[in-house]
Amino acid sequence: MALWSFLVTFAQKYNKFSVSHVNPTKDSTPIYIDEYNYPLPDERIAKYPLAKRDASKLLVYRNARITESVFSSISDFLPDNALLIYNNTRVIQARLLFKKDTGAHIEVFCLEPLQPADYAQSLGATTECVWKCMIGNLKKWKEGGLSKQIEMAGEKCTFTAERLQTEGNTHSVRFSWDNANIHFADILENAGELPIPPYLHRKTEESDLTTYQTVYSKIKGSVAAPTAGLHFTEEVFESLKPKQIAIDEVTLHVGAGTFQPVKTRDIAEHHMHTEVISVQRSTIENLLKKLGNIIAVGTTSVRTLESLYYMGRQVKEGEGKGEGTGKGTGEGTGEENMELSVSQWEPYENNKEVSTSDALQSLLDYLYKNNLTTLHAETQIMIRPGYKFRVVDGMITNFHQPKSTLLLLVSAFVDGNWKQIYDYALENDFRFLSYGDSSLLLI
Repeated sequence: MALWSFLVTFAQKYNKFSVSHVNPTKDSTPIYIDEYNYPLPDERIAKYPLAKRDASKLLVYRNARITESVFSSISDFLPDNALLIYNNTRVIQARLLFKKDTGAHIEVFCLEPLQPADYAQSLGATTECVWKCMIGNLKKWKEGGLSKQIEMAGEKCTFTAERLQTEGNTHSVRFSWDNANIHFADILENAGELPIPPYLHRKTEESDLTTYQTVYSKIKGSVAAPTAGLHFTEEVFESLKPKQIAIDEVTLHVGAGTFQPVKTRDIAEHHMHTEVISVQRSTIENLLKKLGNIIAVGTTSVRTLESLYYMGRQVKEGEGKGEGTGKGTGEGTGEENMELSVSQWEPYENNKEVSTSDALQSLLDYLYKNNLTTLHAETQIMIRPGYKFRVVDGMITNFHQPKSTLLLLVSAFVDGNWKQIYDYALENDFRFLSYGDSSLLLI
């Protein structure tokens, strides 16, 4: 657990991109994080998932009223003809353990790729790649490389980690291996360890390799699961069909910033982490058809969908960086990267009112104009009380930690009634956090 403790400490200081010190509440009542605290006894934190994913309890919040059911019956509460959007990211076994000749154990935690910077390209590397990492027991790794022998599916290699440079609490680490038949993803899969949340207070077990992944996960890159989706089963998806509920997906890789607690008294001084998102052009088309009836699975999907509105507004107003120019070498293949991003306080700084349909249509036109089938962008969006939701009409989410940005997001969605919801969950034996129970919140 040593590296996880370091991860939490690191997250308090980690900020990939600089953020201007903008106080969006300077002309209104400040929002203090202490107002989003609640008692969470350790015994209420689910240390393991239930044997059957969809047997978890489901709290339903609709019209400011609370009822409860089980997740397997969620289709009973979802509106007909809705569009359900989930995050298809897959957790990688990002924790690598090395043992020096002296017997010292060094833990290397892969945060994000640097060379190549693209997740797919880096995970597909066949000789070497460079990642931003955290290092546990760093004092025992003074110099030189760390090596270990790896064997998988009849292939062998010597796998080496070399520390290049340090920036704050993170280090760029070059990984190299001497067998071009092996991809970096194979090495992580066979030699890495799945990083389960630190508040579980236990080591990763074999069962976590399955239970800490959603049944629809497929795009590797996260260091934590989008846990709202852990409740879904094939049976649940089948139950959506009679109500003509469509499903679609986005990709947001959950990084170390997700562990960043709010340490400032006023949330206006909190710095959000930046996340990379990928959204198919066809998904934006589907969103336009289903506006007013869109349900997001998890806060990562919420942040992605809401960010699309502001990216579309940027394009419509001609403010997007690189507007009118697709970047990349594979024109028309969806490999290009758009230079669009949403800053932390953008929803509160710009009062330009654009309809959601106009914003999404502008974004869609942009993609067609540049022959792009996939939008690749960045978001740092902060969703806090007072935020106006533009795309999302309903949310499926677990019960979050006290004094967290995720709790702020929930409060914003339910018009400040989060305490009513959490009090009910605590009083009625709901299980909390990643492996806990679920809620369906409807506007």
